[in-house]
Amino acid sequence: MELKKVAMGLTAVVASSMLLVACGNDNNSSDKKSSNDTKQEQKKSADAKTDGTMTDGTYKLEEQNYDDKGWKGFMSIKVKDGKITDANYDYKNKDGKLKSEDADYEKAMKAKVKTGPKEYLKELNDSLVKNQAAGAVEVVSGATHSSDTFINYANQLIQAAQRGDTTTIKINNGEKMQDGTYKLEEQNYSNGYRTVFSMTVKDGKISKSDYNYVNKDGQKKTDDADYEKAMKDKEGTGPKEYIPALNKSLVDKQEAGEVDTVSGATHSSEQFKIYAEQLINAAQNGNTATIKVYNKVEK
Repeated sequence: MELKKVAMGLTAVVASSMLLVACGNDNNSSDKKSSNDTKQEQKKSADAKTDGTMTDGTYKLEEQNYDDKGWKGFMSIKVKDGKITDANYDYKNKDGKLKSEDADYEKAMKAKVKTGPKEYLKELNDSLVKNQAAGAVEVVSGATHSSDTFINYANQLIQAAQRGDTTTIKINNGEKMQDGTYKLEEQNYSNGYRTVFSMTVKDGKISKSDYNYVNKDGQKKTDDADYEKAMKDKEGTGPKEYIPALNKSLVDKQEAGEVDTVSGATHSSEQFKIYAEQLINAAQNGNTATIKVYNKVEK
C-alpha cells in the first residue's frame, strides 16, 4: 500500500467612536482589549503544529445547503491527547430533526439497500475513532455516497486538528464550481516526496487536473525513473502511468467519487479522490487560497 471558517465589527466600531467622544479612558480600555485579542491570536498561531499531529479540541464542519430531500450534513470530531475520541456525523432537516432518528427514512432505506442512517452513520463514526485516519474508514455497503462524503469531511476535520484551527468549516454543497485554479499541497515529505495538486475550473467544469508528488529538489515522481522501475516491477504500474490516469479520470468524470481506482496504486487512488473532493469544495466556495496539509509522516 502506498502513500488524505463578523457580524459585530461594525457595531464595535460605532460603539468605540461614541465612547471616544464621551470618554478617553474607555478608549484606552478598548486598546488594551484589542492588544489582548492580538496576543491570543498570536499565541494560537504559535501553538499550531506542523508535524501532522492533532491538537486537542473540538472541530466542526457544516453543509450550508439542504439537499433535494431536505437534509444537510454536519460533522464534528473531538481530539484528546492527540487522538480522535469521538466523531459525530449526521444530517438535519429544517425542523432540526436528525436523519439518524427518522424512523420513516430508516425503514424506507433499509428496505431498499439493507442499511439505514441509524446503522451506517454509527458505523462510519465508530470506524473513524477506531482507525484514526479518514482514508482507513471502510465504505458501508448500501451507503457508498454517504461514506465517500464522510471520508472527505473527516479528512478536512483532521487537517483542521493538525493546524489547531477550530473555525467551523463551511461546505457550500450543491453549488456550481467557480472558475479559477485551486491548489492543495502537503507540507511534509514521506519517502522523499509530498503531494502537490492543482485543479483548474473553466465554465463551471474541471478543465485540468495536475496531481503529482515532488521531492525537495522539485523533481516530480512521474520523472523519477528509479521509482518508476521499482514500483512497476512490484505492482505492475508506476507513477508515469497511474498519475496521468487519475488526472484524466477526474476531468472525464467531473466527480471525485467516480474516479477510477488504478490497480496497483490503490492508496494513491484513494488519496487522490479525497484531495480532489476537497478541491471541489474549495471551488464551490470560490476559495483559491492554497490548502496546506500538514500531513503526518509515519516513521
